[in-house]
Amino acid sequence: MIKRLYDWTMGWANHPRALWVLAVVAFVESSVFPIPPDVLMIPMILAAPHRAWLIAGVALVASVLGGLLGYTIGALAFETIGQPILAALGKADAMEAFNTRFNDFGFWAVLTAGVTPFPYKVITIMSGWTGMPLATFMATSVLARGLRFFIVAGLLWKFGAPIRDFIERRLGLMFTLFIVILVGGFLAVGAL
Repeated sequence: MIKRLYDWTMGWANHPRALWVLAVVAFVESSVFPIPPDVLMIPMILAAPHRAWLIAGVALVASVLGGLLGYTIGALAFETIGQPILAALGKADAMEAFNTRFNDFGFWAVLTAGVTPFPYKVITIMSGWTGMPLATFMATSVLARGLRFFIVAGLLWKFGAPIRDFIERRLGLMFTLFIVILVGGFLAVGAL
């Protein structure tokens, strides 16, 4: 099923309404859809590098608005909608333990999920379920998703097709290492 969704998503990359499809994919990916918007962004930017910033901006705005939907699902419909989504993603067992410590690290959780391969939808739903302050959630979502989408757009704009393999295979690892080093640095100076 995931392969079919991936192929369907890729099929829209060259469509005249690809920007609208990107907005829809980025929106629903933040709460329920399993395919990240990067799948559409990469071929769209390679086909039209002059639109890289517009494409990243659309992905950012739609993703953050979709994150609000995930937050709302967690806050108002966790038992009926949120829990089944998290269970389908294999995250059901860790929910209770995660809930007790989530808001202590809420900023870092949203930042990490927003830029790394960790499913952002899990964090959006958990943020609403645990009652994370909405302002913290929104600010961190804008920062994290902005970093992710604009770094991808910038790399593709600057280097074109040769950087595609790096983005698809290694950028998630690089973001993860960055977060680990950043958190490690804060821990080393006692700021966390």
